[in-house]
Amino acid sequence: MIRATKRVARSAAAAAAVSAALLVLAACSGGGSTGGSAGSVPNVPMAKKLGTNEGQLNLIVWAGYAEDGSNDPKVNWVTPFAQNTGCKVNAKVAGTSDEMVQLMRTGDYDGVSASGDATLRLVYGGQVAPVNTKLVPNYTTISSFLKNKAWNSVDGQMYGIPHGWGANVLMYNKSTVTPAPDSWSAVFDDASKYAGKVTAYDSPIYIADAALYLKAHDPSLGIKDPYSLTEKQLDAAVSLLKKQKTSIGEYWSDYTKSVQSFESGSSVVGTSWQVIANLIQSDGKVQVGTTVPKEGSTGWSDTWMIAAKAKHPNCMYQWMNWITSPKVNAEVAEWFGEAPAQTKACEQTQDPTFCDTYHALDAGYASKIHYWTTPQTKCVDGSGNDCTAYSEWVTKWQQIKG
Repeated sequence: MIRATKRVARSAAAAAAVSAALLVLAACSGGGSTGGSAGSVPNVPMAKKLGTNEGQLNLIVWAGYAEDGSNDPKVNWVTPFAQNTGCKVNAKVAGTSDEMVQLMRTGDYDGVSASGDATLRLVYGGQVAPVNTKLVPNYTTISSFLKNKAWNSVDGQMYGIPHGWGANVLMYNKSTVTPAPDSWSAVFDDASKYAGKVTAYDSPIYIADAALYLKAHDPSLGIKDPYSLTEKQLDAAVSLLKKQKTSIGEYWSDYTKSVQSFESGSSVVGTSWQVIANLIQSDGKVQVGTTVPKEGSTGWSDTWMIAAKAKHPNCMYQWMNWITSPKVNAEVAEWFGEAPAQTKACEQTQDPTFCDTYHALDAGYASKIHYWTTPQTKCVDGSGNDCTAYSEWVTKWQQIKG
């Protein structure tokens, strides 16, 4: 996913020295020795119990997920973690999911805050280990609709701890786009009404948005899951996106540019995030509305994953429990602009209406979201082995944009 600055924060803590890991490991059932888009899951060992903290933790994060007070003195959950555990955090901010995958392959990091378009690549590539959720006490009160899902588990085994989530909403300028749209047709079949002022998310995973629309509007294609597309279904989605491109004014990946685009009037309708709408509304320059259309929506659910060969696994387990504790998860969610995964976080938010705004505890709302999941040749919905892999989506996306 291309998500260069979805938040206001930039980076986290500085470097520290490396020391030895003392986590006791044992093999878990996970499949064969090779990974891949259609292969079995590599047999990577899973932690059985915790040992002594190693004094350091090397993370790959989205900007805003590991704040140490350097961006805002009032926003700091890294320093208290280090004080409580003795694990000094060394965080590397990544701008895209592709970058995260490449960094994890170096073996230099203990964990990553991966999104769904990266998670299965890491699992099948053997870069991450299955997670023993019994070693993460705060996991018990994570929202149930985020557990054991296609993007964070394989065969009932969790490969991470859910962190935060949100929908890719349809946003529109209230004075220009009337009546208020209730369908993604506003950016697909009816996009020509707003030619040159339609905006879309800049990533191969956006193909799933077109597939979701076709699922509802062209049943003959037989699309059941927007991330499990046959060649024919993928071609149909690509064709729709090429048609849409004639009306696109801007593809965006930087949320600040999306804000500027709507406030300047160069964009009036398109895919967005709730945090973008909130920023625009707070500026007061333009009145925008958001909706999850009748076809549903794509969205993201970020997952903390531990490296298969983590040098500081005990500190990583401590971090996964810390970052999903009620108070900290609330702080991250408000700073970042997303729904917290921790159900008890809603009792800790500074804004008492925050969780209502982001539908944090609304399972019905969450059920409308088709969370980003890495496309595999082995269909992620379990329908067969004739689906298209993410690498093919990347090629198609390049063709769409030209």
